[in-house]
Amino acid sequence: MAIVKIMQRRQVVIPKELFDSLNLEVGDYLEVRLNNGKLEYIPKELVDRDEWYASQQGRRAIAAALREIKTGEGKKFADVEDLIVDLDS
Repeated sequence: MAIVKIMQRRQVVIPKELFDSLNLEVGDYLEVRLNNGKLEYIPKELVDRDEWYASQQGRRAIAAALREIKTGEGKKFADVEDLIVDLDS
């Protein structure tokens, strides 16, 4: 277990062994969430919106979503909280 200290401006150093095991690089992005009173850092890759929409993956996702809308096969949620839970999964 590694212990880190919160520095000025709320900076925290990621221990080298954890940094290396996650294959992180300087400049990478991390999502930070609060989960049951604990901080979670999740590595994230940012993709330019224009690049994603133009990519094959983006075009397929858009086409699938449009088909679901037309056929009424889209997911249904009881409330906004259920939608948020689904989006976070």
